[in-house]
Amino acid sequence: MNPKGYWSRPGAGYNPKYFSTDWSLITLAQLGASVALDERIGRACAYLLEKGMTPQGQFTINGAPSGTIDCLQGNMCAALMTLGYEDPRLVLAYEWMARTVTGEGLALNSEPDAARRFYAYKCGPNFACGANGKLPCAWGAAKVMLAFAALPAGQRTPLIERAILQGVDFLLGTDPARADYPTRTGDKPSRNWWKFGFPVFYVTDLLQIVEALVGLGYSADPRLANALELVRSKQDAEGRWALEYDYSGKTWVDFGPQKEPNPWVTLRALRVLKNAAAE
Repeated sequence: MNPKGYWSRPGAGYNPKYFSTDWSLITLAQLGASVALDERIGRACAYLLEKGMTPQGQFTINGAPSGTIDCLQGNMCAALMTLGYEDPRLVLAYEWMARTVTGEGLALNSEPDAARRFYAYKCGPNFACGANGKLPCAWGAAKVMLAFAALPAGQRTPLIERAILQGVDFLLGTDPARADYPTRTGDKPSRNWWKFGFPVFYVTDLLQIVEALVGLGYSADPRLANALELVRSKQDAEGRWALEYDYSGKTWVDFGPQKEPNPWVTLRALRVLKNAAAE
């Protein structure tokens, strides 16, 4: 990390993948880092909010509101909450994220003079995404719902609660174990859904949907049963889970060989199964 609080190069933090500020903070959060353990984490979070978030609360690829997208917004909100960073600007980030789910108070992206509106990427409510042919994107939905799960229940406004219910209805509107969510081409779901990985960036696996929904209190929902069973079925005879999707050579460090038992994937699976059993 640069002493000023960024990685790779100054600015909004999205590029270059996957060495820049956004991805480094996401990785640190998934590794269990905390502002309480190292003051540099807080410095990096402060830099991100200064350079990578707009005054209206959008985490952005390029520093402009038009650079917002569900997967980035959810990832960064979840990362900062998990890292334990407190800042009133996060309230704005969560409010924006909730509004993009429900559509409340946001104009169409064809109304450029509106104070708050959708954009080319974040193009409509219910996780609609320009990168997914303007259809709802389940990868983005998983990140948004993971961020809502990281937010303490006492901080969830009525707007956020409505967004959570809408997100649950979307993710459980089909069997998550099948992952037949909308795609821009109408093709079969990406095979990456069934490849459990670490770290998890915008490419999403089914385990992360389970993490989000269990974190929101839906572990007993019968619509999640098949996905929970799928997680259990991937455990080997010694109680471990393999790394099936990774970023070897694309991040600051590697986290183990593919198709081999992996402590980080195992931690993800064991944690979510423990939390599901506790509810």
